[in-house]
Amino acid sequence: MTMPWADLPCYLNGHLGRLGDARVPVMDRGFLFGDGVYEAIPVYGRRLFRVDDHLDRLGRSLKALRIEDPYEREAWLDLLRSLVAHLPEVEDQSIYLQVTRGVAARGHAMPKDLEPTVLAYTQPMHALTPEQRHQGLSCVTARDFRWQRGDIKSISLLGNVLARQVAADQGADETLLIRDGCLTEGSSSNVWIVRDGALLTPPPGEALLEGVRVRLLQELCEELGIACNLRPIAETELPTADEILLTSASKEVAPVTRLDREPVGHGALRGKPGPVYAKLYEAYQRAKRLQSL
Repeated sequence: MTMPWADLPCYLNGHLGRLGDARVPVMDRGFLFGDGVYEAIPVYGRRLFRVDDHLDRLGRSLKALRIEDPYEREAWLDLLRSLVAHLPEVEDQSIYLQVTRGVAARGHAMPKDLEPTVLAYTQPMHALTPEQRHQGLSCVTARDFRWQRGDIKSISLLGNVLARQVAADQGADETLLIRDGCLTEGSSSNVWIVRDGALLTPPPGEALLEGVRVRLLQELCEELGIACNLRPIAETELPTADEILLTSASKEVAPVTRLDREPVGHGALRGKPGPVYAKLYEAYQRAKRLQSL
């Protein structure tokens, strides 16, 4: 389902209305400096998915920027559920949530005692199509030229925009970023490889965002008996991986079947979604039903 973005339900600083009517002062530090953080929270069957993990990460990002969390946990949940209720005809939704430091005279130093600007809106979930899942996604690699604090889910996303455009210019779906010879993440996703039946992804650190789905896939691997290890992944391991997967709130878990125009994988499964992806995707669908609230 699609609908005009201006008609989407929107919460802004205590007021619920239409996204098209929302207005933020031009002196908001989010507009001037990208001084804020965000989250994207999936909703399945009108229920919030892994919401505690998302709000925990929001709190970590706010703390890193020294912005006081404007709401207690229950107030956040009430806000998010009210947005879901204002899109009654849509079962699966995606909530975008943003908190900036607030409005002040322009200056680089962080002003004290500002009231944070809180924006949230929901829209129909834009999931991968069955054809995309059957064929798999195409990725390219590029140097990770973004800033050093990838662990903060900052609204300062110009580096990610430029990285994503590297893929778009080549007709690909995502850019896998390389720093100092090792994989960090995608422009808007976490990246995994499969080698000898084990699932591997880079460990948490300042260079990349700790994806909510990292913990989820660790849980699913334990349930399925799949070895799952967080360790550095060299750039040279990508072309020889058995499988490559992406995870994010919108992609869930997705197969990569082409990397830098070459098929991923080996033998009969070369260039096709692999068996570890198939098991994880099925388990992910079960988790969506069981872990939403």
